[in-house]
Amino acid sequence: MKIPTLFKQYIWLVNTISRAKRISLAEINERWQRTEMSEGMPLSRTTFNRHKDAIEDIFGIYIDCDRRDGYRYFIGNEDVLLENTVQNWMLSTLTVNNLISESLSIQSRIVLENIPSEGEHLESVISAMKENKRIEIRYRRYQSLEARTFLLSPYCIKLFRQRWYLLGRFTDGGFAMFSFDRMEDLRITDEPFKMDKDFDANAFFGECYGVVIGDGSQPERVVLRAFGIEKYYLRDLPLHHTQKEIQTSEEGDFADFELYLRPTYDFMGQLLSRGTSLKVLEPQWLADEIRNWHADSAKIYEEK
Repeated sequence: MKIPTLFKQYIWLVNTISRAKRISLAEINERWQRTEMSEGMPLSRTTFNRHKDAIEDIFGIYIDCDRRDGYRYFIGNEDVLLENTVQNWMLSTLTVNNLISESLSIQSRIVLENIPSEGEHLESVISAMKENKRIEIRYRRYQSLEARTFLLSPYCIKLFRQRWYLLGRFTDGGFAMFSFDRMEDLRITDEPFKMDKDFDANAFFGECYGVVIGDGSQPERVVLRAFGIEKYYLRDLPLHHTQKEIQTSEEGDFADFELYLRPTYDFMGQLLSRGTSLKVLEPQWLADEIRNWHADSAKIYEEK
């Protein structure tokens, strides 16, 4: 994907200031003129201010200036760079796309994962969300012989493990998740719906691991013990936003992590995939469940 010149400049400016923590306009200009984008021309203060305003409007990133520190610039709301927001996802995606587009000479040495666009269905759902119109979908679940038709209000969409999901609300007020790749047909109706003014997508999924929402699980404290290098993986890529490290062994051979979430089926599947590198300490019922899953897996290989 070819990124427009202005967006490339926005991305470069955000990354430059973020990495430097605090940097003057003169220092920004020095680095700017070393890039191909500059074509040897300095970044004027007027252009810098326009870029700064556009970055705030598009990405929600505020570039502030500390006059007491030699008029040095910094990211005023740095926390936004860590949040799971559309703006941050877009910034990260554009940054990677920009880097790859400038590295076509070695493209055969860059291996990517495919994230499906879901074509017309994704476009139609986003259009219905903008217009607050109900949609009608024909949907066939795995292991179902026939598709069913649902009328629902499209509340939000979520990307999880390389798949797009739709959170739909029925007329009776109930919610359900639908995978885009199981939708056989989709139609935007003329029937409007009114969003619940208190609905917050991030809060709705805040206690979830992924996209399982209706299995009856209640949020509770979960304590995991990570052995060996697994503790480093969990530190770098937490399983959940509530995760925090609560103990490390003196020998450094394990670390304990605490999470507060709904221990749903997809979360248990993730724990199972970590094999012997991860052990559930609390709650006991979850530890028993994972142990039974491991035992059942072992039996498959014992069968002739």
